[in-house]
Amino acid sequence: MNLKFIYIILLLFCLSCKSQNTHKNVSNLADKPLFRDPVFDGAADPSIVWNKKEKKWFMFYTNRRAKDSTASGVAWVHGTKIGIAESKDGAHWAYKGTANINYELNNITHWAPDVMEHNGVYHMYLTIVPGIFEDWYHPRYIIHLTSNNLIDWKFESKLNLASERCIDADVFRLPNGTWRMYYNNENDGKSIYYADSENLYHWVDSSRKVIKDRGEGPVVFQWKNKNWMINDAWRGLGVYSSEDFITWERQPKNILQTPGTGKDDKVKGGHPDVVVQDGKAYVFYFTHPGRTPENEDVDSYETRRSSIQVAELEYVNGEIICNRNKPVNINLKPIKQ
Repeated sequence: MNLKFIYIILLLFCLSCKSQNTHKNVSNLADKPLFRDPVFDGAADPSIVWNKKEKKWFMFYTNRRAKDSTASGVAWVHGTKIGIAESKDGAHWAYKGTANINYELNNITHWAPDVMEHNGVYHMYLTIVPGIFEDWYHPRYIIHLTSNNLIDWKFESKLNLASERCIDADVFRLPNGTWRMYYNNENDGKSIYYADSENLYHWVDSSRKVIKDRGEGPVVFQWKNKNWMINDAWRGLGVYSSEDFITWERQPKNILQTPGTGKDDKVKGGHPDVVVQDGKAYVFYFTHPGRTPENEDVDSYETRRSSIQVAELEYVNGEIICNRNKPVNINLKPIKQ
């Protein structure tokens, strides 16, 4: 074997290694935008959960009829089922379909799912709007559903909360093993209230607000040895911390308020979910890419459509920050049985 031939073999080997490494890095780089619904193009309010049977991550999301040019007023945000996307790693998502919700009403609207697993059973806390409306002020309430496969959902109960206009449930397990649901009470200035449960089925409402600021879509999580709540403040995302899960202190600066530079990310971020894994925290949020300052009063397909995005959170000087312009290398691992 001559030296020239050996050199060619080594060169091809090096190029192959480089190609594999490059492919590995690219495969873990999150898409930008992360996901768009192929049916209505109105994906929002993501909730991320691991599907143990299919060994994939599922993203449940509110869908809005952005493509429906016949919908007047805000009817386009009504009348849809919850969408589902799936992913093996959190970086690339594909449309799965819609959730089969066993709760039927005429012209029913499904909003803001919160999905979780406990002892082999999946639970969904879902906002119901009993109709399709052209304006905002109508009843809505939260129901509890269960599933064994994350597709077919059995109705368990309608929750008795602080008012008949409660939305955006987020359920978190407290250190003492009980469960707390944070939600938005629209009848009290869009404040965040809470209810408690010992078993996820029977809930006792506190009739107590914990966040007085106007906002919605709370998500509570633990990270960096602190308890956090992030919510949609309509000026990006508000960030709070707490020692007891009742008294919440707001940090001065919102995150995702300043527009980014990436595709479909040049506007404020809204209604989040957070996944914490291996010491890292990822915020999943949605944007209305067409709602730039010059188009704030425009109602069109471009201002209605929405995209799901993901960014990595950082912990600096006791506060959460988020540089949405940084590429996100994400490789969510399976949740152990």
